[in-house]
Amino acid sequence: MHTLYIGCLFLGVLFALVSLLAGDLIGHALGGMLDFLSFDALNPSVLAGGITVFGGAGILLTEYSGLTNDAILVLSLLISVFLSVLLYLGFVKPMNKSEMSTGFSMSELPGKIGEIIVPVPAQGFGEVMVRFGPANTLHTAASFDHRTLPAGTRVVIVEVSEGVALVSELELH
Repeated sequence: MHTLYIGCLFLGVLFALVSLLAGDLIGHALGGMLDFLSFDALNPSVLAGGITVFGGAGILLTEYSGLTNDAILVLSLLISVFLSVLLYLGFVKPMNKSEMSTGFSMSELPGKIGEIIVPVPAQGFGEVMVRFGPANTLHTAASFDHRTLPAGTRVVIVEVSEGVALVSELELH
């Protein structure tokens, strides 16, 4: 039994090191293999953590307790399940819900509605604020129509040229 515990401990540590080096590649590969189970708690990180804890608890209980092998096996499994549930509820589940990207591409700007926050002169630059998902982004702006646009004016981004948003006043009819 001691060999099983050592194997599980080293397997879990090895998985953690490889995950650290390979990043999300392993998580996505193993996560895809477990999709048929459709149970989010069977995340590769949770499984690897559970196996590591099982091995570590088994080694510690074997060395420092006078329990029988069967009792150590059951207790190691219970400790492993308990800590895996804590790992899932404390880290994995909150992190899955917090994944939200505010990234965007400048090519996504044309057609977006924004508001001038720094006045745009007829021949010059100002600044426009555009909402992307939960965040506001600020961009250098120039007037597409070569008209002065005061702060607070609602505009539509017509195109992006050399990193500058060319805007036109939004006319609502």
